[in-house]
Amino acid sequence: MNTVNLELFGQDPKIQKAVAVAKNVSVTKASVLITGEAGVGKRELAQYIHENSNRAGNYFGIVDCSQETQAVENAILGHRDDETGRFNRGILETANKGTVVFVNIDGLEDAFQKKLHKILNELEDYDLDIRILATTTKNLSKLVGAGRFYRGLYTMFSNNSINLTPLRERVGDLEAIARYFVNEFAEDSMEIDQDAMDKILSHYWTHNVQELRTVLEGSIANCTDGKLTQEHLQIGEKKAVNMISEDDGEGIRLMSLKEAEKLLIKKALVHTSENRTQAAKILGVSIRTLRNKINEYRNAGNAFFVNLR
Repeated sequence: MNTVNLELFGQDPKIQKAVAVAKNVSVTKASVLITGEAGVGKRELAQYIHENSNRAGNYFGIVDCSQETQAVENAILGHRDDETGRFNRGILETANKGTVVFVNIDGLEDAFQKKLHKILNELEDYDLDIRILATTTKNLSKLVGAGRFYRGLYTMFSNNSINLTPLRERVGDLEAIARYFVNEFAEDSMEIDQDAMDKILSHYWTHNVQELRTVLEGSIANCTDGKLTQEHLQIGEKKAVNMISEDDGEGIRLMSLKEAEKLLIKKALVHTSENRTQAAKILGVSIRTLRNKINEYRNAGNAFFVNLR
C-alpha cells in the first residue's frame, strides 16, 4: 500500500519528469541518488521508489549521515550498549530484502566514505540483498573534483541521479500544495482567503515543501473561526537570522559575510549548549561543514572556538 501522496510533488513538468524517472528506476536494483534543496521532498521520493519496487512491504530505513561519524557507523553496523551490554543490530542486518536511504550522504567524514563504499560492495558476500538510495543537497560531482567526496562511493550512484526542483521555481504548484496541507490539517473544514494565499505565493520558501507544511500546520492550529487569513500565517525570518539581536552584546551593525557567518555559528552553539549536531541543523549545514568552520576559527585563534569542549 502506497503512503506517499503524489500531490505533494505538484504538477510542474520538471517534477513530474523526476517522479516518472523514480517510478521507472524503482523496478530495478540500481542505487539512486536524489538531489535537491532541503525540504524539497527527497526522502518522500526515496520512499516512493521503495513502495513501487518489489521490496514494498519490506524494511525501509534511513541513516542520517550528518551525524557524528561514530553515530553513523553504529547505526549502520550496530553497537553494544555500554549500560546494558546488549548488542543493537545495525540497519544493514535489519534491512535484508528492503531499502536503506543514506540521507545527507555528503556529510560523511572522508575516511568513512571509503569504509562505507567497501561495506556496500561486500553486501552480497554476506548474503544481504539491500537496495541503496542516497540524498544530498550538494553537487557531489563537484565535491569529487575538489577532493572532498570519495569517487568510488559517488560512482555507485552517478548513473541514476534524480533532481527535485525548488518549490519557489514552480510557483504554479504552490497553491495546490498549500490547499492540500490546509485540507490535511483542518480535515476539509477550513477555507483560506485570497490575501493569505497571496502571502503564501509571494513568500520565498527557503526550505520548500517542508517549510510550507510546518507554517500551515502551526497557522491552522491558531485559527479558530474556520477561515485562514494572512494574520494567521506564521511566516517569519530564518531561524539563523533571528539569532542576531540588539541585546547579544555585539549589536546590529554592518559586517562582512565572513563575520556574519562566524557570529551565526557562535550563536547557534550557544543556543544549543554547544551541541554541534543540533547547531548544524539550526544553521542548515552538515555536521562536517560545521566542524570544518569551528576548526578554521579555532586555528585563527578566536577565543570562543578555542575554548569549545
